Amino acid sequence: MKNLLLLIALLVAPFAASAQQTQKPVLHGKNWMAITGKPLAATAGAMTFQKGGNAVDAACAMLAATCTMWDVLSWGGETQALIYNPKTKKVLAINALGVAPTGATPEFFKSKGYNFPPENGPLAATTPGTAGGLLYMLANYGTLSLEQVLAPAIEMAAGYPIEAQTANSIERNKELIKQWPYSKKVFLTHPGEEREAPEAGEIFVQKDLLQTLNKLVEAERTALKKGKSRKEAIMAAYNRFYKGDIAKEFVRGSKEQGGLITMQDLANWQPIEEEPLAVNYKGIEVYKLQQWTQGPTMLQALNILENFDLKGMGYNSAPYIHTLYQTMNLAFADRDFYYGDPYFAPQEPMKGLLSKDYAKQRAALIDTNKNNPQIGPGNPYPFEGKTNPYLKLLKERGFELDTTKRNFVPAHDIRNGSSMSEYQDRLWRGTTTIEAADKEGWVVSITPSGGWIPATIAGNTGIGMSQRMQSFVLDKSLNPFNVVEPGKRPRVTLTPSMALKDGKPYLSFAVQGGDTQDQNLLQFFLNVVEFGMNVQQAAEAANFNTNQLWLSLGGTKTEDRQPKPGHILLHDSTPEEVRSKLKQMGYTLTFDDRTSGPINAIYFDWKHNSFWGGSSNHGEDYGIGW
Repeated sequence: MKNLLLLIALLVAPFAASAQQTQKPVLHGKNWMAITGKPLAATAGAMTFQKGGNAVDAACAMLAATCTMWDVLSWGGETQALIYNPKTKKVLAINALGVAPTGATPEFFKSKGYNFPPENGPLAATTPGTAGGLLYMLANYGTLSLEQVLAPAIEMAAGYPIEAQTANSIERNKELIKQWPYSKKVFLTHPGEEREAPEAGEIFVQKDLLQTLNKLVEAERTALKKGKSRKEAIMAAYNRFYKGDIAKEFVRGSKEQGGLITMQDLANWQPIEEEPLAVNYKGIEVYKLQQWTQGPTMLQALNILENFDLKGMGYNSAPYIHTLYQTMNLAFADRDFYYGDPYFAPQEPMKGLLSKDYAKQRAALIDTNKNNPQIGPGNPYPFEGKTNPYLKLLKERGFELDTTKRNFVPAHDIRNGSSMSEYQDRLWRGTTTIEAADKEGWVVSITPSGGWIPATIAGNTGIGMSQRMQSFVLDKSLNPFNVVEPGKRPRVTLTPSMALKDGKPYLSFAVQGGDTQDQNLLQFFLNVVEFGMNVQQAAEAANFNTNQLWLSLGGTKTEDRQPKPGHILLHDSTPEEVRSKLKQMGYTLTFDDRTSGPINAIYFDWKHNSFWGGSSNHGEDYGIGW
C-alpha cells in the first residue's frame, strides 16, 4: 500500500503546481491593495489610500512616484491602463500613448541610414503621454486633488535615497548620457569622478522636475481659486503641461538637441478613452487594450488554446510547452503583420483576428510532434466577411525566417558574457506595472513605460523623452498598419490585463519585459485558471519564452529584429525528460533561473470579500495591502 501511495505521489507531483511553496508571501487585504515596481512607490499608493483616495487616486500616485524614480520610465513616456468602474460595472481603457511628431516619416529615417527609428536620443521620442494620461484618469475617475496625489512624487523630486538598480543603470549608461546636456546635469551627480552616477542610498535631487511638478499643482490651485471645479482645475494643469510654459520649454529643449516635436504636436495630442477588446475563455472574460498594443495577442492565443486539453497535458510538460509555443507563434505572427494604430488607415481586421472560428483554423495548423519554423500571418479577413487586400504582399514577402540573422534573448534573460550583477540588473530592467484595487470596487491595471535611462531630458523640465518611436516600421512589407507617420501611435508591447468572472472582477495583472509580456501573462493566467495556483504562486512559477517573433524594440537594422524560429528559453529547473523531448521536436534550448519579468497581480476573493495580491519574487516589485 505504501509503495502504491508513493507511486501515485510521484505521478501526481509534476502536475501539483498549486501546492508549490513561494519565496514571498501572498498579500492579503480587506480595504485596498497597492502593488508596483518599487517599494517607495508602493508606499506612495498606500499613503494615498490612507488619505481616503480610491484605487484610481492610488494608481496615479504610484505612477507619479515610479516616473520620478525612473523605474524604468519617466514623465515623458507613455501610459496605458485598464480601469474597472464599479458604477457602470464595465472595464474601460485609457490610451495615453504619444504620437510620432511632425517630420517623422519613413523617408526621413531612411535618409539617416535606419531600417527602424533609433533606440535612443531625441529622434526616438513620441510626444509625452504619461502626464496627460495621469491627469485624465485622476480628473475623471479619482477623488482627491492633484496636489494630494502628487505629494509623494514632489517630496521625492526634492530628494529621495536612490536605489542601486537605478543608480547603477545611470553609471552603466553615462557615456550616452553625456551626449545630452540636460541629462548629464540631472544624472551625473559626481562629474569627473571614477563613478559619476549617484551611489545607492544617496539623496538624489531633481530640481527641474520638482519645479515642473510644482507648476502643475500651482495651475490647479489657481484654477480652484477662480472657482473652477475639481475636474477643471486638474485639466488646467493638463493645459499648462501641453500648451503652456512647460510645453514651451520641453519643445525648446527637444529641438536644441535635434528632436522633431513641435508645440502643435503637443497641443494636438490627447489621451483617448476606449472600449477594450475581450474574449471569453471558459466563462472568464479577459480584457486587453486595442491593437495599438500587443494585448490582443494573448486574446488570440486563448481562443486557439480552447481547442486543447491543457490541464490534461500537465503544467510545463513537453506537450504543454510545445502547444503554447506553437500557439504564441501563430498569434505573434498575426501581431507582427496586422496590428497598428486603429485611428489611422488601413483598418486592422480585429473582428476576424479575434474570431473563434479563425482560432480553430489557426489551431489546426499546429503539428503536435514538431516545431513549425515557417509560421506566418494568417488570413483573418474572411472571418469578418472581407477580402484580404494584402495577400499579394504576404506572398511577395514570403516570411523567410533566417535563423542566422539574430541572436535574441530578451533583455531580462541575458546572462552569458556578463557578471551576475549585470545580469540581474538587465533582468530587472523593463518598464513597471501598477495594480490597485479598493473595497468600493475600483480596479486599475497599468503598464506605463518610456523615457527610461539613458533618457534625453528635454531642456530644464526634468522630463525624460520617450524612446517609443523604435516600435514603428519603415517598410510596409513588415507591417502595413504600423508604418511611421506624423500624429500616429506606434504599436507597443505594453499590455495591462484584467479578467471578470460572473460579471465581477476576477484578476488584474501585468508584467514588464517587451515582447515577452503577453507570453508571461498568458502563462500566468493559465497557471491560475487551469492549474489552480494562487496569484503569488503563479507570479513565481517557471515559464518559458519563444524567440520566434519580430522584435519590437532594439536595433536599427532589419537583421536586429528578425525572428529566431525554434529558439526557446526554459527555466533551469526544467526536467531532463522535458528537455530531451523538446529537442526531438526541433527546438534549440537555452536556460535561466528567471524566465519572466516581474509579474504583479490582484485576485478578487468573493467568497471572503478580500484581495489576494501577488508580486514577483525577483526584481524590486512590491505590494502593500490593508
